[in-house]
Amino acid sequence: MKTLVNRLLVPTLSADGKQKDPHHIAYTDWGDPQNPHVVICVHGLTRNCRDFDYLAQALQSDCRVISVDVVGRGQSDWLAHAHDYDYYPLYLSDAMSLVVHIQAQYQRKIKLDWVGISMGGLIGMILAIQPNLPFTINKLILSDIGPLIPAVALKRIADYVGKDPRFASFEEFKQYMKVISASFGPLTEDQWNHMAIHSAREYADGSFGFRYDPRIAISFKDREIKDIDLWEQWDKLTNPTLVLRGTESDILTAGTAAQMQVRGAKAKIVELSGIGHAPMLMDDNQIRIVRDFILK
Repeated sequence: MKTLVNRLLVPTLSADGKQKDPHHIAYTDWGDPQNPHVVICVHGLTRNCRDFDYLAQALQSDCRVISVDVVGRGQSDWLAHAHDYDYYPLYLSDAMSLVVHIQAQYQRKIKLDWVGISMGGLIGMILAIQPNLPFTINKLILSDIGPLIPAVALKRIADYVGKDPRFASFEEFKQYMKVISASFGPLTEDQWNHMAIHSAREYADGSFGFRYDPRIAISFKDREIKDIDLWEQWDKLTNPTLVLRGTESDILTAGTAAQMQVRGAKAKIVELSGIGHAPMLMDDNQIRIVRDFILK
């Protein structure tokens, strides 16, 4: 699958309030650029925008699909100062800049839906409750994320994020990626290959590593790892919301998912057996669930 990757220069918000150089975020753009129904897709913590190629192909005849590389991942720039990765308003600012950039290409207001896997879902969730946005998020689709993330799951992630391993060959890299990503559930060899191609970075010495800045792990290193509790934010949500949950997930527990059905957005929950964290929205069944929710 080949598609054009665009780049957008955005300001760098920083916790220290100092003026920082702007950075580029990269994004793919699928479908008719005049279609006012726009779906923004945002990936998980260490992933990239090309995870959404399968979903985008399935949606592009009905929607324009914009899938973004979060800063420090994929084809987007790495930040000059590691601590800026730990400043969540930066991620909201980048997302707002992207939507405003897309909206400016239209003469009318776009109809905006948001698909987020894990971290990408959190960004959408927090963005949707911001006051005085110059746009409205219509529907939210979240893959395996909710308002309560247990510390035990965060510790598991902290064990591998930021290690920056190197591999002698692409095949070695792919096999390692498959092992640490086993919780994504059963994927075809083509899908694993697609993910590996867009996750790998080849170095000058011929070795392979991951295509993300290992310093994104700063959040896990600089503070005590404890539960992330965003129920107060969730309870403000009123958007129609679909949540896909892997039944083996340690990030989104069954108890949290049950609460999400009766609080805040009162989400529709779809459980997917044999999958942990997180459903990658690549197989036909998951794509159909998301497509039906967006288009109905």
